[in-house]
Amino acid sequence: MLYRLARPALFALDPERAHGLTLAALKAAPGGVAARDPVLATRVAGLDFPNPIGLAAGFDKDAVAPDALLRMGFGSVEVGTLTPLAQAGNPRPRLFRLVEDRAVINRMGFNNGGQAAALARLKARTRRGILGINVGANKDAADRVADYAAGVRQMAPHADYLTINISSPNTPGLRALQTGAALAELLTAVAEARGASGPPVFLKVAPDLEPAEIDAIVAAASGKVDALIVSNTTVARPPLASRHAGEVGGLSGAPLRDMALQRLRDFRAAGAAMPLIGVGGIASGADAYARIRAGASLVQLYSALVYEGPGLPRRIARELKALLARDGFATVAEAVGAE
Repeated sequence: MLYRLARPALFALDPERAHGLTLAALKAAPGGVAARDPVLATRVAGLDFPNPIGLAAGFDKDAVAPDALLRMGFGSVEVGTLTPLAQAGNPRPRLFRLVEDRAVINRMGFNNGGQAAALARLKARTRRGILGINVGANKDAADRVADYAAGVRQMAPHADYLTINISSPNTPGLRALQTGAALAELLTAVAEARGASGPPVFLKVAPDLEPAEIDAIVAAASGKVDALIVSNTTVARPPLASRHAGEVGGLSGAPLRDMALQRLRDFRAAGAAMPLIGVGGIASGADAYARIRAGASLVQLYSALVYEGPGLPRRIARELKALLARDGFATVAEAVGAE
């Protein structure tokens, strides 16, 4: 209710400023970490998630409020993308609301204060709830593989899982790491940097992939990563109504839903043996359920929060639980891949 009242004022502001104010407000809000629900709780990559609904990377780029975000009812929160060195990102404006489409376009460019600054905050937190740390490479890095390895080494002690983000469309050339020998080299370096006792490693991929590219990613990732996050934002442009439809950057939100769902099915059909995490256009329990039935062990969301507000994760959890009961599933794990 409070968000519905505040939304018109927030939407009158520049999106980046509104986002900063929202993050500050959430940090001060009361609430408890999501309780373990016997129906929704699930175990993925050796981690016990109280529910399968996670917050995707990008909302809390600098790890300033992970515990506050967990208090919203998420089963996990992923911070970042964090790069070894601080960087300003792309010029503003670089974030656009597509209100008519319930979508967002961003070309942020991995803007963040760097891993060392985030590390100081993470060391000070009392660890409650599952925290993922999403790592990336600096735009001007001479050796991007070395940047990922450095990020894994530095952030691993404070992460329940690490995500390797090679799928943002807003860092030139980054998506080339999803292909062929480049991906094999990257995953080998990441595995060495993590070591035998490090946290699980997830790989985040783009939705803009051809079948041969999907097959190659599955082959390269098998035995090297613990889960695949499908997917990031898209550079494709389905029909859109907003005046911002022509902006350059990655599109997320409702228009990505069907594409991301299909890409999840494609990865499952390609024989991906590791768990899949469904992302893109999830705004309801029905959306989450469709992704789970298609093969996702977990889901993540972000853009829908812009339009629905901080009550969204708890609402999705309630709706998802009701759908599972309707179809006779005792646990969410039973429904994974049921379609």
